Amino acid sequence: MTSASFKPEAGPGRRTVMAAAGAAGLAAALTACGSDDKSSDAADTVSGGGDGGAALAKTADIPEGGGKIFKDQSVVVTQPTAGTYKAFSSKCTHQGCAVSSIANGVIVCPCHGSHFSVEDGSVKHGPATQPLPAQKITVSGDDIKLA
Repeated sequence: MTSASFKPEAGPGRRTVMAAAGAAGLAAALTACGSDDKSSDAADTVSGGGDGGAALAKTADIPEGGGKIFKDQSVVVTQPTAGTYKAFSSKCTHQGCAVSSIANGVIVCPCHGSHFSVEDGSVKHGPATQPLPAQKITVSGDDIKLA
């Protein structure tokens, strides 16, 4: 009687499978952290027409010289001067904490004390070195909407 050797079909090795899974996880993480290439120069406000998105607030809700943080939308809307509305990301550029308050013309991050200007999102006090990225909004009548 002859005995035939059992030879399983070759498939990917354990190391290959683990490397592929790691690469897929890394790709997903990098995609989530990537930029949508919105320029902070394109920011500010578009006054007048445009449909925009869902209404964030009424213009009366945004105090002159201050602003309001919209946590669910990750945006801060400010009114540096009467009738001028600006919007910025609410994510601090230092380590990604959410900003928590607006006082005395600055947007404040509670994690390490960075302060950003309500006028243009620029850094007024570190440790952050980059400004808050601007977001596009539209103001139509008394409605403020994300563009």
